[in-house]
Amino acid sequence: MDKHYFITRYVSFVWLLCVILLSTAIVGAYTSNNCSDIEREALISFKQGLLDPSARLSSWVGHNCCQWHGITCNPISGKVIKIDLHNSLGSALSQFVEYGDLKRPWIDLKYFLREFQKTCLTGKISHSLLELKYLYYLDLSFNDFEGASIPYFLGMLKSLRYLKLSSANFSGQIPIYLRNLTNLSYLDLSDERGFMLHVKNLRWLSGFSSLEYLNLGGVNLISVERNWMHTINGLSSLLELHLSNCGILSFDTSIAFLNLTSLRVLDLSSNLINSSIPLWLSNLTSLSTLDLNGNIFRGTIPSNFVKLKNLQVLELTGNSLSNDIGDHTPPIFSQNLCKLRFLHLGYNHYDFKLGTFLDSFSNCSRNRLESLDLVGNKIVGEIPNSLGTFKNLRFLNLSDNFLWGSLPNSIGNLSLLEHLHVSSNVLNGTIPLSFGQLSKLVYYEDYGNSWNTTITEVHLMNLTELKILQVWTKSIQTFVFNITYDWIPPFSLKILFLENCLIRSQFPIWLRTQTQLTEIVLSNVGIFGSLPNEWISKVSSQVIRLDLSYNLFNLKLSHIFTSHQKNDSGENDSIIPLRYPNLRHLDLRNNQLLGTIPLTINDSMPNLYRLDLSENNLHGTIPSSIKTMNHLEVLSMSHNRLSGKLFDDWSRLKSLLVVDLANNNLHGKIPTTIGLLTSLNKLMLNNNNLHGEIPNSLQNCSLLTSLDLSENIFLTGNLPSWLGVAVPKLQLLNLRSNHFSGTIPRQWCNLSAICVLDLSNNHLDGKLPNCLHNWKFFVQDYYRDGLRSYQTNSGAYYSYDENTRLVMKGMESEYNTILDSVLTIDLSRNKLTGEIPKEITNLVQLDTLNLSNNNFVGIIPENIGAMKKLETLDLSYNNLSGRIPASLASLNFLTHLNMSFNNLTGKIPIGNQLQTLEDPSIYEGNPSLCGPPLQIKCAGDESSNNVLVSTSEEEKEDGNENDLEMVGFYISMAIGFPVGINILFFTIFTNEARRIFYFGFVDDVNYKILQIIDFLIVGVRRMMRWR
Repeated sequence: MDKHYFITRYVSFVWLLCVILLSTAIVGAYTSNNCSDIEREALISFKQGLLDPSARLSSWVGHNCCQWHGITCNPISGKVIKIDLHNSLGSALSQFVEYGDLKRPWIDLKYFLREFQKTCLTGKISHSLLELKYLYYLDLSFNDFEGASIPYFLGMLKSLRYLKLSSANFSGQIPIYLRNLTNLSYLDLSDERGFMLHVKNLRWLSGFSSLEYLNLGGVNLISVERNWMHTINGLSSLLELHLSNCGILSFDTSIAFLNLTSLRVLDLSSNLINSSIPLWLSNLTSLSTLDLNGNIFRGTIPSNFVKLKNLQVLELTGNSLSNDIGDHTPPIFSQNLCKLRFLHLGYNHYDFKLGTFLDSFSNCSRNRLESLDLVGNKIVGEIPNSLGTFKNLRFLNLSDNFLWGSLPNSIGNLSLLEHLHVSSNVLNGTIPLSFGQLSKLVYYEDYGNSWNTTITEVHLMNLTELKILQVWTKSIQTFVFNITYDWIPPFSLKILFLENCLIRSQFPIWLRTQTQLTEIVLSNVGIFGSLPNEWISKVSSQVIRLDLSYNLFNLKLSHIFTSHQKNDSGENDSIIPLRYPNLRHLDLRNNQLLGTIPLTINDSMPNLYRLDLSENNLHGTIPSSIKTMNHLEVLSMSHNRLSGKLFDDWSRLKSLLVVDLANNNLHGKIPTTIGLLTSLNKLMLNNNNLHGEIPNSLQNCSLLTSLDLSENIFLTGNLPSWLGVAVPKLQLLNLRSNHFSGTIPRQWCNLSAICVLDLSNNHLDGKLPNCLHNWKFFVQDYYRDGLRSYQTNSGAYYSYDENTRLVMKGMESEYNTILDSVLTIDLSRNKLTGEIPKEITNLVQLDTLNLSNNNFVGIIPENIGAMKKLETLDLSYNNLSGRIPASLASLNFLTHLNMSFNNLTGKIPIGNQLQTLEDPSIYEGNPSLCGPPLQIKCAGDESSNNVLVSTSEEEKEDGNENDLEMVGFYISMAIGFPVGINILFFTIFTNEARRIFYFGFVDDVNYKILQIIDFLIVGVRRMMRWR
């Protein structure tokens, strides 16, 4: 017993002594072992080949390189085993771009990119790295090697087990020498810019038997043979495979990936794979993440996906997946995938009921779903109360579907929810008070619905994390904020977007407390009075967008550009200029702003891109300092009382896309330097007092889509022929009410994009060109949207509602929001001569044709009935002769017709829409015309009249009774038709499929109903008059 005790104590002592000695050796290695001179010199040579603008390698001095930033040595031998010089800011940027930032989605990405670029290492990678014989880890990711090739000698670092060169701006072919790195377990050559690197095949991977992680995202694999998967299938140790954005078109569907049974992550997103989802995917039973986003996968999700019971992330957004044909039930796979945390099915063709889909998760005893994205499908139904059972949800996107009704009361159960998106549905109910229980909510997006709801402070009182609140409603002012004026909210917003909502008060306290805002949109919300100077002073330093349009703000514009400083007694003591250094977008359109535009507006807003002060009561001149605002893309000051001349030098405003100074009192000539604005899309100078000719320099503005110089009265000269050659994208050309003379240039037939042409009330003469059929939008039904948007230099489109005055249906009005649906030609009030060319009847899409008050002769083109969409036809005050073509009766949409004061003869055509045009003045001044609605009877009608006169009194009474019956019939029709339509509407509304179809064509139905009722009422009036 004593012997055993002694032996035990002896062994323990020896063991303790060994531990002490080993610890001493390790500590000694840490404190005394330095890297070798060879390795230190190798690292110094490596550093000398690099450029380091942010001094990340400033610690690379001194003898012991093991203490340098990014260098790790073996604690025993002191050998360099690890170089980690990845750019940490780049890693954060990558996550921001791919996933967004739940807490800070308002970060300025451009600023982030600039700062990232400053921290990148650049230069060349030195061969000296080959001296690091024990290097097993090399990470140079998120730097900038300026398109250099990946050094081939990296394939000689045979100890490497970890190589990461992702997003480091390498280009060219991946060197095949990397195949020598047979010990690699981690290889990442991905690049988010895409296709900078390429390979001819993947056979160089075949020797990587230990490889667990492979990322070739963004590498060009288009030329790789179709059986590339056979190589991948040999990597039996692989746990993660990332091949996103590689240009993969297809793969061998016969392979079963049987060797990849350990694969946990498969990313084939953002390729061009056009097939059904392969069945072999269900054999990868270890998968926890499957990303097939952004391909062209079609058909249904295979039912054998139920075998993927370890799946936590399923990304299928942006494909062509759907239910079975004729089956509106959701995919059944969701019933067994109880570990799912992220399910993204957005932008496919699903049309199931939302409630049925959510109920399919009821088989899971515990619902783990954290992110559900169903955006951009055709999902129908109300948002069900069962949504409240998904208590782990942090992200929910139901936008761009066909959901209706209210938010369920159970929404308050989603206590972890951070993002909620319900935009572009047909939601028309209410938002419950339980919405206020979403204490983690960061982002609420709600565009384009038709709510009938009232928001109180109860809805908002617990939203302590709220940073983004965005609400825009289709139904104006049915989304009401009924919040106590002096209520102070618990949140501090970064983005506030409210449009067509109703606040209807002076600027409330709950808005004044929001002083951290970077984007502010309060458009058409009914706010009136002044703008709190203290609030505008606090937000001015960081605000990027400020939109207060379509309200009733009544204050001087200078109030927004100055700050009132208070003295010790609390009274305003001094006024200092306010600066908005980050402001890009200022929209104060349609308020009651007074005063003049500050002379130093360029100093106050040096980085402004969009300036809209239109539809106010501003006076004075346009400050010439604007000419130095070289970032400006939109300059809109229309509908004010501005006067003076346009400043002469526009040469520095090269970014300008829209210039709208219409409806002011400007005078002088159009500056020739406007022609230097080669990116200009829209030039609107109408309704001013400008004079002179259109400067030839405007032919440099080849991107013009709108040119409106109308109602200046004093503009003169011939119509410039270069418009038809140099400005091919022109859609709107309005030169009405000026003093232009000469002929319409034949070159204008090349204006193939023209949609609105108004040359009325000038002094034009000559014949009308016979090549009008070249104007394609008048001839064929093409999609167009250029009149309500403009295109930036980057190719992006932004909305802009321009205004122009036109005469349509006999009335002069200002048009804006419907301009994209207008197709009109107005050449009235000129001195045009000759015949109306028969080619004009090819303009079958035209809705307005006005040739009145000219000197046209000859006949009306016989085939005018081919212009089926004409709503307005005015040929009055010409010298036209002959008969009115019978085809005119086939113009079913014609609502305004004027053929007065010509030399037309014969009987007026009858039938169809012409029956509703009963005003005889539309044919006045044509003494040889006869027939209704004129009182002049045509030859041959007299005998019929005699028969009627000889009719017996009894027949007259019978006729009167029949007339009354007909009147009753018409009245019954007028009443019964809308009733019938309402019954039909009820049928549609109770059937989901029909309801979806209904919302698409209801406006057209209403329009046709009104036309029919109008026709019936006119018929009743006519019968009563004949009686």
